[in-house]
Amino acid sequence: MAESITAQRLADWGKPELDLSRADWQSGSQGAGDVQIAFVEGFIAMRNAARPGSPSLIFDPAEWRAFVRNARDGAFDLT
Repeated sequence: MAESITAQRLADWGKPELDLSRADWQSGSQGAGDVQIAFVEGFIAMRNAARPGSPSLIFDPAEWRAFVRNARDGAFDLT
């Protein structure tokens, strides 16, 4: 039942249910960072490296560009 609910939520957001089991996860800080990304089937997945079994965020290319642009512009900086 949980899988069908998850699949429906992803479909509602226009996201496919990706198989991340063979994803090539990359860290931006030579493996010392808390965030990892993987490029899978034309989408970008992001996960917490300390909890790799937890859910991943899935971005389409336009969402990823917007996220990176806003991060570079300081939109997520803590005050």
